Amino acid sequence: MMNKKADLAGPGIGDYAEVEKILPTDYNTLLDRKETQLALFAAKRYIEENLCKELNLMMVQVPLIVDVESGVNDMLDRDGSRTPVQFHISNDHNKHPIEAQVVQAATKWKRIALKQFAMNVGEGICTDMHAVRKDYFLDHDHSAYVDQWDWEKAISADQRNLEFLKSTVRKIWKVIKGAETHVQKLYPQLQSDKYPNLPDELTFIHAEEILEKYPDMPRKQRETAILQKYPAIFIIGIGWPLSDGLPHEMRAADYDDWVTETQENGKKSHGLNGDILVWNHVTKRRHELSSMGIRVNATSLKQQLEMSGQLDFLKLPYHQGILNNELPLSIGGGIGQSRTLMLLLRKAHLGEVSVTVWPKILKQMCERKNIHVLE
Repeated sequence: MMNKKADLAGPGIGDYAEVEKILPTDYNTLLDRKETQLALFAAKRYIEENLCKELNLMMVQVPLIVDVESGVNDMLDRDGSRTPVQFHISNDHNKHPIEAQVVQAATKWKRIALKQFAMNVGEGICTDMHAVRKDYFLDHDHSAYVDQWDWEKAISADQRNLEFLKSTVRKIWKVIKGAETHVQKLYPQLQSDKYPNLPDELTFIHAEEILEKYPDMPRKQRETAILQKYPAIFIIGIGWPLSDGLPHEMRAADYDDWVTETQENGKKSHGLNGDILVWNHVTKRRHELSSMGIRVNATSLKQQLEMSGQLDFLKLPYHQGILNNELPLSIGGGIGQSRTLMLLLRKAHLGEVSVTVWPKILKQMCERKNIHVLE
């Protein structure tokens, strides 16, 4: 049970001796550094254009820093294990200062932005979001620098159901599959028997079903096991306590709705959210691409905050906006840019498609394995 609890929050491997073991020993990049840059921007343009087309979104600007008092920064988990970078702006000789934070994600801001940009039901926004997550363990697919296509779409009350969630996920998967085809047309060397393409369809599975199949395994081991059978999955219901008393993974209580009861194939469950995971044939590991969901309404927000012991959040402007029905009902998520590009371009490390800081021990380890991170 302790292993399960330790696996609920905090991504990454957590030990560089373990990282050394999992980095591939037979790696050769299929694209040089110049080709990689050209390919990643081609993929990036394709995904942004087609994500907006499929989901009826428009690109908008997104903040890098927010006012602490706004309550719109993303705490990522509900156990307080990952906190944002915070700093004091001594504006006007401290007469009108601001306590600011670097965003960890734009999840809450986007819902407010739907109102700010006067989005009607069926319309939404997409952002080229950049963030800092200082509490990550830095390994092959976790970085302190985060880039995401963060998107949000206004919906109606009758769209708050599993089928609407799934239909949206299928559209996102269509875009990711299309991007894979697009870059392989531009760079045929990316087509390789060694690294099979993504499947045409995702498999939808509830977190409880995975637990039933692998009851003694911690979360990441369960995900690894199920991906051997289904190489691309959408795990539904992340955040609700499962039959072993633990959630599949910790989730913040104030954006995704993981408490609402649902029913499928005669089985009752909970949650209107989930993650897209795939099997990465380069790293030979589970690979998360996206986290998304139908967002909380006034009822589920209060219930989730109560379960999380965070009812004091209800006094914050963002939470008041939901309680008072001032913010639109919505669905939204984040698609990891570097994560997706790493996968599509058959890279072994995030540092091959993004420029950020890495510890010397990791850079030296990568060099020994023919993995060259960008400086």
